Amino acid sequence: MEVIMEVLEKFQAFIWGPPTLLLLLGTGIYFTVTLKGIQLFRFPKALKAIFEKEEGAGDVSAFATLCTTLAADIGTGSIVGVATALKIGGPGAMFWMWLTALLGSASAFVESTLAQVYKVKDGDSFRGGPSYYIERALKKRWLGVLFSVLLICCFAYGFNGLQAYNISSSLEYYVKDYSNTMLPAVVGAVLALLTAVVIFGGVHRISFITSVLVPIMAGIYILVGVYVTVTNLSSVPEMFQTILSEAFDIESIIGGFAGSTVLIGIKRGLFSNEAGMGSAPNASASAAVSHPVKQGLVQILSVFIDTLLICTTTAFILLLSNVKGVPGTLDGIPYVQAALQSSVGTWGIHFITASIFAFAFSSLIGNYYYAESNILFIKNNKVLLFVFRCTCLLAVFLGAQADFSLVWNLADITMGCMAIVNIIAILLLGNIALKVLKDYETQKKAGKNPVFKAENVGIKNTDCWK
Repeated sequence: MEVIMEVLEKFQAFIWGPPTLLLLLGTGIYFTVTLKGIQLFRFPKALKAIFEKEEGAGDVSAFATLCTTLAADIGTGSIVGVATALKIGGPGAMFWMWLTALLGSASAFVESTLAQVYKVKDGDSFRGGPSYYIERALKKRWLGVLFSVLLICCFAYGFNGLQAYNISSSLEYYVKDYSNTMLPAVVGAVLALLTAVVIFGGVHRISFITSVLVPIMAGIYILVGVYVTVTNLSSVPEMFQTILSEAFDIESIIGGFAGSTVLIGIKRGLFSNEAGMGSAPNASASAAVSHPVKQGLVQILSVFIDTLLICTTTAFILLLSNVKGVPGTLDGIPYVQAALQSSVGTWGIHFITASIFAFAFSSLIGNYYYAESNILFIKNNKVLLFVFRCTCLLAVFLGAQADFSLVWNLADITMGCMAIVNIIAILLLGNIALKVLKDYETQKKAGKNPVFKAENVGIKNTDCWK
């Protein structure tokens, strides 16, 4: 096991080296400039797009897909991911998480718009994502299949194993020597059973669960963070000063880039909001909208909610407490539990436990939906889908009993590979998203409710916009 862990750590460090870092940030900067700061100047339109109900086939609304995306985005990355970033990279990592979200939201717009353009009909619903636009627009099915395999490994096995682990580890406070008991296996079995009930119910059950659970859990969590911030208001200026000063600690960055505040912040930021990874487009494609840009705008909002609200809430809870994370003894969930306990008392521990279950369970469902769409891309076969679902449940069961470092390294590796493939694809196809945006803006200026027809902008190989 030690040899395996060493290999995984080296491969993870290689995947997340300077080239990947520059690719992610460079792409975000490029699309921010090309799209003229769309994530800032069209933010009001993004808010409006959430509540627009479209008629016709595909009864999944923009709001439902936003919640499905947030279910996967928020997850425990917004709690445990932030705790891990601050513990390893220091407070300055939060600045780089914010910057990743700001720039990455432009990339998120492009990938979700492309997913809508090249989505396909699936009965009364739609499905799509990077694999679909890679195949149809780039005419590289083999690359689409590669992306699908990477996403399946990342979300169905890596991320869902991680979510199950985090739910399980949140119970360590309640049971002495928890990891050496049978409880992790019991927790894994219960989670697998609950997940099975939902995933065998289909996409509509998934969107219903996430549409109800996500807004409630996110709202309550933010309110608790606001309370902690208000009760520690005098410490807030010092906290921001620390974040900014440590974000640009050049000596630390140069001395150990693999563990630097920059890399940790960007990596955990991507893990949380998934902007540019190619995951959110799988949900975005299922929305019934009259124009692809509407869903692209909704995805911008998803990134902002995840990082600038949820992740920031976690950061404030941690940084405004008197608790310091300690690798190996006080990290992950126990670190967050201890931090909130110091601010609000013992009930804070129970609240984090409940939040982790809600966040992580919704992520299990959202992650599964992403993976299912890519299984169907590779081969639409009922037997294959059934076997796949069973392996997903096994990943949840085993993840609850896994090792902390193992699950994080697997998630980081598969996430990095996914992101590289998708970023290259959207860079090559960015001009298509720009054409679609211009069509949307032209119709809006004419006082119309934008309706998209692919032939009007010279786009071929579409299934739903003829």
